[in-house]
Amino acid sequence: MFRGINKISVDSKGRLAIPSGHRKFIRAEFDNLLTLTVSPYERVLWLYPRPEWEKIEAKLATLSDFNKRSRRHKQMMRAHACDCEPDGQGRILINKELRAYAGLSGPAIVSGQTNKFEIWAEKAWAAARDQWLESVDAEVADPGPDSECEALKEISF
Repeated sequence: MFRGINKISVDSKGRLAIPSGHRKFIRAEFDNLLTLTVSPYERVLWLYPRPEWEKIEAKLATLSDFNKRSRRHKQMMRAHACDCEPDGQGRILINKELRAYAGLSGPAIVSGQTNKFEIWAEKAWAAARDQWLESVDAEVADPGPDSECEALKEISF
């Protein structure tokens, strides 16, 4: 569904343009209905087509409220979720709280992740990407007992 990296900007009013290559698809397949929320793992926003968000919301509902970690995931993702529709120029409005959470102002990265987009502050994306590459290099050099290196070897890239 969604893939690729697009460098865009968040304007002074908090609007972000959906990458142009995805606008027609979102309009045709999802009637421009989107849901924006936070990632419980990183200071990044997740933008889902509404039907995909509804699947995530149903999965969140199955998680226990008695497990601290699952309760926090539910709280974070559901409390920050907001429905949005692109305007005539394909822009969505990101509220101040979500912009602050992700450090969004000015340059940003929209990264397609199959069923959603991740929206990163450009500097945060670059730092995270570099950290990921370093950790992969370290794991390849010294794979531990829980390493996924063997599983990755089975995938033909």
